[in-house]
Amino acid sequence: MNSKNTAYLRSLEEEFGESTNAIRLELNKFEKSGFLKSFAEGNKKVFTVNTQHPLFSDLNKIILKMVGLEYVIDYILQRIGDLEKVYLVGNLSKGQSTNIIDLVLVGNHLNKTFLIEQIEKAEKKIDKKIRYIHFTAEEFDLNKIKEPGMHPLLLWSKE
Repeated sequence: MNSKNTAYLRSLEEEFGESTNAIRLELNKFEKSGFLKSFAEGNKKVFTVNTQHPLFSDLNKIILKMVGLEYVIDYILQRIGDLEKVYLVGNLSKGQSTNIIDLVLVGNHLNKTFLIEQIEKAEKKIDKKIRYIHFTAEEFDLNKIKEPGMHPLLLWSKE
């Protein structure tokens, strides 16, 4: 659950390949329960996750555990050097089940030897393949990872 992402009904229809009516019903349930909040943007009703919901933190941790990302983030990415941001891209970022975790790492002076060792350990622990691409802060351009099919989700930020 990326708290910085927003979505509207038609974009979710395209992303999930479900009918707008089915998606609308689910969005309304989540909004009524307080997990989502909405606002008007022109003639669109835009949804975003409600980070103030008392269960947000717990649900976010559960989701990260389900896909094995909690281990990757907690035990690896915060210890590899001057890391600034980590994005999830690819199928998993689109909510599709996959055995591959694709990450974009943004930072300077990363300890790549340590990173590779830890990724290998994480892959064994979570039984998934982890692929990554690294950009220095100067090289990184968010537009590069917003290309079709990428669906970047900010998983971690130093800020």
